[in-house]
Amino acid sequence: MKTAYRNLGEFIQTLHDAGEIRVISRPVSARLEISRFTDQESKSPGGGKALLFEQVTGSEFPVATNLFGSFRRIGLALGVEDLDDLADRIRKMITLQPPKGLKDMIGLLPTALQAAHIFPRKYRGKTAPCQEVVHTGDAVDITRLPVLHCWPQDGGPFITLPLVFTKSLINGIRNVGMYRMQIYDAKTTGMHWHIHKDGSSNYSEYRKAGKRMPVAVAIGADPATIYAATAPLPRHADELLLAGFIRNKPVQMTRCLTVDLDVPAEAEFILEGYVDPDELRWEGPFGDHTGYYSLPDDYPVFHITAITHRRNPVYCATLVGRPPMEDCYLAKATERLFLPLLQTLFPEVVDYWLPWEGVFHNIVVVAIDKAYPLHAHKVISGLWGQGQMSFCKAIVVMDVDIDPKKPGLVMRQVLNQLDLSSDIVITKGVLDVLDHSSPTPNFGHKIGVDLTRRVAGELPRKTPSYQPVDPDQISAGCKHLDGIVAWRLFPEPDAEAAGRRILLLTVKKPGDRSGKTYADQILKQASLTPVDLFVIYDETIDLNDDSLILWKLFNNTDPGRDVHFQDNRCVVDACKKDASDGHFRDWPDELTFDA
Repeated sequence: MKTAYRNLGEFIQTLHDAGEIRVISRPVSARLEISRFTDQESKSPGGGKALLFEQVTGSEFPVATNLFGSFRRIGLALGVEDLDDLADRIRKMITLQPPKGLKDMIGLLPTALQAAHIFPRKYRGKTAPCQEVVHTGDAVDITRLPVLHCWPQDGGPFITLPLVFTKSLINGIRNVGMYRMQIYDAKTTGMHWHIHKDGSSNYSEYRKAGKRMPVAVAIGADPATIYAATAPLPRHADELLLAGFIRNKPVQMTRCLTVDLDVPAEAEFILEGYVDPDELRWEGPFGDHTGYYSLPDDYPVFHITAITHRRNPVYCATLVGRPPMEDCYLAKATERLFLPLLQTLFPEVVDYWLPWEGVFHNIVVVAIDKAYPLHAHKVISGLWGQGQMSFCKAIVVMDVDIDPKKPGLVMRQVLNQLDLSSDIVITKGVLDVLDHSSPTPNFGHKIGVDLTRRVAGELPRKTPSYQPVDPDQISAGCKHLDGIVAWRLFPEPDAEAAGRRILLLTVKKPGDRSGKTYADQILKQASLTPVDLFVIYDETIDLNDDSLILWKLFNNTDPGRDVHFQDNRCVVDACKKDASDGHFRDWPDELTFDA
């Protein structure tokens, strides 16, 4: 398998040869039409195919989307049959032992030689491919590029797969991040770096110094470099080293023409320019990977001083939205690749899983090798203090013999093991900027769930003795509740089988009826006493769509406000929130192409 592509074109050719790309030759519009194609393809079984749009109305450049949107394509992109193969390479490097003799030193030579190939190198040719065509001054016009207007309510066209190059003013260390860029006019865009991101940290250094910040943006590069820009590396770690490690070959770099930054020589397009320290502009809304629009806000402005590109470039873009989408596979690569690094801090962690419905930062399921009382709580607290894991809203901890990547096993533990009175901890902490469920931006409540077996020194669970559930009794109880639209018992009721059942309900929330109002009503209904765990949803939700109900549960709840306990029973409110719930922020709209 090919491990090092020189550029995007080589990767696209590989996809052609593998039957992994579909070519659309008829004219299409960059406003919504390419997005509709891409959304439909992304949600096809297995992620569908990559798409190459050869004729885009109003632009001379073709557009590629969904390049990484399947397990096979992300494997081809990173040069592995299985994503865990990359994790094994990292594990071998970080567990190297000092040589004890000449034989050990000779044995380390292949690893040492491999490590020497990860550092970026200067392009030695006369003209870098990314600078074959140059536009500066009045010739600069970003609107020539087929930048996608992704979703109907978006504030404009957005560059969605940019590699944004900046460097620290203090130590000169490079950072490559991926931050969406809204097109304002021919020479300016937004620069949407969140306050927790390294690009924003570099920007803060320039703001404090009152200096203009040089910025360069690559659009379209070799796939390992594109992936590396998305990876949650520690502060001041060079993403191009990760790209070189994945490729087993250095990324070749060239100096920009108008700013003091280096960029990938084989990129398709390069945007050069700057950000002024105190200039902000209204940016958004934008249809985001949460499946909702992120709301507009003030962000820095990127001024373009030069646009350079290959002679025959391909503009590449991604469409994000409700999972599954292309970014799910990029995130899966991060999940597998960073497991060995997480294990250096938490050796008790055996494996973990970030469900797609949690949109990467809302829930993680962790399996640990438990060794002492409250070990699971130590892991939960530790993860909330580490890097990108600090944004995770929910952490569920299982025993070593439970594979966290198998949803059926995880759900079985919830049904058979969970003690609502002792297994749940709720606290406060930072949240991802895109979390819309918290009453406050950037921080809110978090929930930890310990589903590990009790060991000596821990109090036993108060697991109730469940009886078979009578569905007719449950139906009668639901009909007596005011505002209930539909219900579903999960798992499906069985007259012979005892065990926990979760009751899912859809409700009407007219604006004066909070989730707590429904919780109080549900928990008082005598006919529903055989059930101890309830989840309520808005009346339009299809309770038979398992992926939908998980997505709403993970994204629409603030654990401190929306999880209601009473007498070892619990109601979770996964509905849209408003002032009746104490939620005074705007609630974003869900993404849809429907008129």
